[in-house]
Amino acid sequence: MDTPNSPAEPRSGADVTTPPPEERVWRAGRLEAMPIRKLPDAPPSIHILGPTVFLVALGVGMGESYMWPRLVLLFGPEIRWLFLIGVTLQAVVMLEMARYAMATGESIFFGAARVFKPIMWFFFTVAILVYIWPGHLSAGAAALEELTGIPWTVSACVGLILVGVVFSLAKVIYNLLENVLSLLIGLLVVGTAVVASMVGTWADVVSTITGMFHFGYLPPEALSAAWFPIIVGSIAFAGPSGMQQMWYTLHLRDSGAGMGAHIPRIRGLRHAGEEEAMPARGFMFDTADPDEMAKWRGWRRWVTFDALLLFWGVTMLVTVSFTVLAQAASRESPNVKSLLEAGEREAALNAMSESFAAAGGPVLGGLFLGFIALIGLNATLGLFDSFSRGQADMTYHFVPGAKRFRMSHLYAGFLWGVIAFGIVILLFGPADGPGAILDILAFLSTFAMGAYCVVLLLVNNRMLPKPIRPKLLTNLIIGFGAVFYLGMLLYSLLRFGVVVS
Repeated sequence: MDTPNSPAEPRSGADVTTPPPEERVWRAGRLEAMPIRKLPDAPPSIHILGPTVFLVALGVGMGESYMWPRLVLLFGPEIRWLFLIGVTLQAVVMLEMARYAMATGESIFFGAARVFKPIMWFFFTVAILVYIWPGHLSAGAAALEELTGIPWTVSACVGLILVGVVFSLAKVIYNLLENVLSLLIGLLVVGTAVVASMVGTWADVVSTITGMFHFGYLPPEALSAAWFPIIVGSIAFAGPSGMQQMWYTLHLRDSGAGMGAHIPRIRGLRHAGEEEAMPARGFMFDTADPDEMAKWRGWRRWVTFDALLLFWGVTMLVTVSFTVLAQAASRESPNVKSLLEAGEREAALNAMSESFAAAGGPVLGGLFLGFIALIGLNATLGLFDSFSRGQADMTYHFVPGAKRFRMSHLYAGFLWGVIAFGIVILLFGPADGPGAILDILAFLSTFAMGAYCVVLLLVNNRMLPKPIRPKLLTNLIIGFGAVFYLGMLLYSLLRFGVVVS
């Protein structure tokens, strides 16, 4: 860190005005240096709500409720060892994303720009290609149609508009989203656990848990061109996929975690005039000060609790419930495996719905469809907010002339832009995009996960002061993540000639 220059000794008899001390800064990359500020006191390590609720909402989606149950129906619960690796790796990635965000108040996108600006623009482009398609909401709306008879395109379009209106009217978007998602996640976790206990058996629970430790289990069928790419995609969807971990750094900042306390929070469009001026860069604390380092360790304990109990624990609990449901579904619908092998993608969801109905009648079967609709709403709220937040952050800081607008205005522009695109696609085009585009989007999503592991290694080991850089073991795990995602993707491409599907 730069330190203030000592003023020169004044000459005898000279009328000298002592200049103000030079501001201390931390220089990282070629972008503007970060001024040194005080690190706020860390909250208690044990807590209930926090920015991790966004990752849980984004992570507990179609991967946990559809993709992994489908694999269990095909290959048995022993295939879940790959899920365990995927979600555990995501927990470590979460901690490393938090390291940079809490130390600087900057997003990981800003950190990537400090390393090399084209890296940041790569993620800016990938976000647009991958996340403008209203796939999650479409899946939830289709389940709602089965439940209510309302055409799925109608409910999906209404849902998109409601999302935009709610976010636009909110005073502080973070507060609203945290409260809503916490409620929805609570309903989802408790509801799936209760229903799983009704339709499953203790033997299902035991096989689900022990299946996570069958490391290396891969039946011959799993290594086929038909299913290996799907397994690769499912591993990518073990928890938050694609760029969702990167957006988490923006939620951390808006929650006031660490040095994010020095950054103004994004407000809804109706309250944009109340927003404070956004600084052109983040801040750094004095890592040579023992008191500051003690506070830093408190923040690390706080986010570690989030990662291990709230993120890893809640995600695992929901997936255990859905795996139990999948095993119950295989008994209730013995032909489901052959249907899946024949390419009937909806067979897994239909079989689980039937197992619900068998346990408690049509009402319980409808409850399952309600859970799928809830998952679609969870993911849509989280994804649309995160996409708009990330694109607005990169635009504000790195697009010439963008600082004439408030961050809230840019956020609203991207939010309503993705909503308008979604409505057009739902009404006039394929809701999930053409098949060829979907293959490319799946490839980009998995590739982005390998790429952000590389970015994490560069940012945290080059842009942060040495006392708060990651240890060797953490770097090895993140490096493994890069090889894991990119290696499987490359193998799928070279061995089978296909990308993730």
